Amino acid sequence: MSKIKTTFHCQECGAEYAKWQGQCNKCGSWNSIVEEIKQTSTEQIWDQTKSELNSGHSQPKSIDEIQIKDEYRIETKDKEFNRVLGGGIVPGSITLLGGEPGIGKSTLFLQISLKINNRVLYVSGEESENQIKIRANRINYSNSECLIYSENKLESIFAQAEKIKPNILIIDSIQTLTTNTVDSLQGSITQLKTCTAELINFGKKTSIPIMLIGHINKDGNIAGPKVLEHMVDTVLQFEGDRNHLYRILRVKKNRFGSTNEIGIYEMVTEGLKEIINPSEILIGNSEQKLSGTAICASVEGSRPFLIEVQALVSTAVYGTPQRSTTGINSKRLNMLLAVLEKRAGFHLASKDIFLNITGGLKVEDTGNDLAIIAAILSSNNDLNIPEDYCFAAEVGLSGEIRPVSRVDQRIKEAEKLGFSKIFISKYCDTTVAKKIQIVYLTSVEDLIDKIS
Repeated sequence: MSKIKTTFHCQECGAEYAKWQGQCNKCGSWNSIVEEIKQTSTEQIWDQTKSELNSGHSQPKSIDEIQIKDEYRIETKDKEFNRVLGGGIVPGSITLLGGEPGIGKSTLFLQISLKINNRVLYVSGEESENQIKIRANRINYSNSECLIYSENKLESIFAQAEKIKPNILIIDSIQTLTTNTVDSLQGSITQLKTCTAELINFGKKTSIPIMLIGHINKDGNIAGPKVLEHMVDTVLQFEGDRNHLYRILRVKKNRFGSTNEIGIYEMVTEGLKEIINPSEILIGNSEQKLSGTAICASVEGSRPFLIEVQALVSTAVYGTPQRSTTGINSKRLNMLLAVLEKRAGFHLASKDIFLNITGGLKVEDTGNDLAIIAAILSSNNDLNIPEDYCFAAEVGLSGEIRPVSRVDQRIKEAEKLGFSKIFISKYCDTTVAKKIQIVYLTSVEDLIDKIS
C-alpha cells in the first residue's frame, strides 16, 4: 500500500504549495498555510470503485430516456429573497450566502426560517440555542416547525436530518463543520471541501434544499477555495455598510434563475425589513436647492429604481488631486472625467472630486454615467439641477450618449415618482405611452446646453 500524500494549503485563498512557508505568495497572508492530506492510496480508491461498479445503481442513461420532472419551488414569505432566487427555493438546491461579519447573514436566514410555513432545521455551529432564541424574540416571528440544533459534527447533523426530515436545512456556518472522515482542523480547506461535497450529495439524494452561510476573507471573497462556489448551485452576496441601514442581497451565481437580480433590505430593531419601493427611500427630500446632485434611473436585474448621485468638485489643497468614490467603481469615474476633459473642454485635472451614491448602495449599471457627469458639472459650475429632472444613459469614450437597456422601465419609474423630465440617448427606442417629457441627447455637449 502506497504512502498517504500530503500537501500544504493557504486557508485564506486556497493556494497549494509543495512545502510549508510563512507567507502565501498569492494573497500575502502570514501563517495561513497548513498541512493537509491530499490523497489516499490508489489501492483504496480502486477498491471503492469496484464496490461502486458491483452495486449496480446510478447507471448512465440515454438523454432520450430522461423524463423531465415538473419542478416546484418553495416560496418563502420574503418577496425580496424569492426575487433573487428566481421565484423561490428549488428542492435539492445548495445555496451559499457570504457577507461581512455583522452584516445580517444569520438574521436573514433565521428570519426566513421563522416566516416560512415549512419544517426547517436550523443548524448553528457558532451560537447556542439560547442565543438564537434571543434573536428570534427580537425578530418577532414564530414558526413551531423551526427546529434549532446547535452542532458542528456533520455525522450528527445527517442523523438528525434523517430523523426529522425537514423541508429546508440551514447551516450556519459551513466553516464550523467537521467530519470524522477527515483528519484536519476545523475550517481547513480539506474540511470545507469534504463537508460541502457531503452536503451536496445529501441534498441531491433527499431533495432537501440546503442553505449555507459562509465567512469571507479580507478581500471580500468567501473564505476557502474557489471550488466551493463552483460546487454549489447558487451564490449570494450580502452587501452593505454596517454604518448604514440598507443591505443589498446580490446573486453572483444561480443555476435556476437570473444573476442580475438584487434584493434590498433595511436593518431595523425587529430584523431585516423588505424594501418594496426603494426609489422613495433612496432619494433625499430637501427643500433647499443644492448643487452637485442628480437623480439617476438605474436598473439592477429586472428592478428599476431611482438613486441620488452626489458630487463635490473643489480646488485641490495638495499637489495631487484626490479622486474618491463611494458606491461606484473609481475607474469608471476616472474614465468619465477624461471624457469631460477631452470632449467637453472642462479642466478638472487640478481639482478634488468626490462622488457618492446615497443610501450606502453599490451600483454597477452603466446607465448611471449621465447622472454622474451631470452631478459633476453641477458642482463645478455651482449650478442647481431642478429636482424633477432625471437621467438615464451611458457615456462613451468619444463623448456620445449611448442607449441603455430597459429604458421603458426607467421612464415608467421616473414618471410614477412625479419627475417631469428625463434625459436619455437619442438612439433609444421607446414605445411606452408617457406623460413625462423626454429629452434626447447625442453628446455630452448637448447635456451641457440643456442643463446650463
